[in-house]
Amino acid sequence: MIVFISGGARSGKSEVAEQRAVSAAGGSSCYYLATADVYDEEMAERVARHRQSRHEQWQNVQWKTIEAPLRIDQAIAKVPDGSVVLLDCLTLWTSQVLYASELSEEAGLALLANALSDARSRRMHFVIVSNDINEALPPTDAETWRYLAFLQRAHRWLAAEADSVVEVIAGCAVEWKEEERKREREMCV
Repeated sequence: MIVFISGGARSGKSEVAEQRAVSAAGGSSCYYLATADVYDEEMAERVARHRQSRHEQWQNVQWKTIEAPLRIDQAIAKVPDGSVVLLDCLTLWTSQVLYASELSEEAGLALLANALSDARSRRMHFVIVSNDINEALPPTDAETWRYLAFLQRAHRWLAAEADSVVEVIAGCAVEWKEEERKREREMCV
C-alpha cells in the first residue's frame, strides 16, 4: 500500500506518518528512509530531534534508518519484501534532485516511480511524507518557481499513484483518497 501524506510546516504530518507506519508494522520494525542531507549543525540538530522523538513516541518499535538523500530507488531495494517504509521527506528529496545532483527532473521522477513500483511489487507498506508549500503567494523569482513547480508535479503524480492521500492540518489527518479501504468495504458487502 502506498500512502502519501502532506501538510504545512509543523502541521503534525511526520507524527501522522509515523502512526500509519507503526500501525501497518503491527509490532515489527519500520524502515525510516531519510532524505535529509546533513550539511550543517542546524540540520544535524533537527535530524537528532526527529530521531529522538521517534524513539520516545514509539518505544516498542525498532526504527531502522536508511539515509538516501537522492537514490531512494536503491534504498528501497535494500529493504526486505513486505516491510513498512516511511520516507521523510519528499520536499528535501526534490531539492536534492534539482540542486545536489546532475539528474534532470524526468530522471528524478523516474527514481520515484521505480521506488514506488518496487515497493508495490514487493508488497511493502510505503508511507511518503512531503510539505505542502503551495499555500503562500506565488514566488516572484524563477528558481523558487522552478522548485515549487517540480515539487507540485511530484505531488500530483504521487497522489494519482497512491492508494491513500492524506492532508494534515493542525495535527488532524484528512483522507482525500482512500481506494484500498473502499475496496475492502466493497468486498464485505
